[in-house]
Amino acid sequence: MELLKGKTAIITGASRGIGKGIALAFAQNGANIAFTYLSSDIKAKVLEAELGEYRIKAKGFKSDASNFEAAQALADDVISTFGSIDVLVNNAGITKDNLLLRMSEEDFDKVMEVNLKSIFNLTKAVLRPMLKQCSGSIINMSSVVGVKGNAGQANYSASKAGIIGFSKSTALELGSRNIRCNVIAPGFIETEMTEKLDENVVKGWTDSIPLKRGGNPEDIANATLFLASDMSSYISGQVLNVCGGMLT
Repeated sequence: MELLKGKTAIITGASRGIGKGIALAFAQNGANIAFTYLSSDIKAKVLEAELGEYRIKAKGFKSDASNFEAAQALADDVISTFGSIDVLVNNAGITKDNLLLRMSEEDFDKVMEVNLKSIFNLTKAVLRPMLKQCSGSIINMSSVVGVKGNAGQANYSASKAGIIGFSKSTALELGSRNIRCNVIAPGFIETEMTEKLDENVVKGWTDSIPLKRGGNPEDIANATLFLASDMSSYISGQVLNVCGGMLT
């Protein structure tokens, strides 16, 4: 299937984990991929080559989504390189977990800047091209903790809850111009980051999930592909929990 054939997608934070899984799924379905990364030029080149095997155009951009000017420059560069922006996946994010009593102002501000302000920056940056073509799909990556909260993650939970409110407002503003905005809220997803966790901690989490397993990047990629494609053309302003039934 080529659900995104001929479309151009921006995916932030795509050099590993969930972002990389989304990029691969999109490339397999015919999308041209503009992805962002912050540090590893080598990883970016490897991903460019891997995506290119699907005979689509792929290019990595070293860009900080939390910087407003950088986001604007990125959108301009993508238009110059690809000619359009049809899909935006705001995936970049960080954690700086701690109990509220011990959380520093710096750690709170940094998580809000990277996780929430970047959503504003990139969405604002792609508005003009999407409005001009009168179409687009914006998909913002939240989390189940943005829906239900989590001890030790007040900053992360607040940023992810803010994404939901921002996305619903965006959907209301842009719906008349055929631009959709939706949210994916992943649960416990097994990536390079979770490999560092104690296996007993991981088992405790998976035992509490109705499907009795953690998710993987492909699970999130498939949901993102659906929301990016015309299969979801009448879906906007919604939160899709991809969590194995955790929030049931």
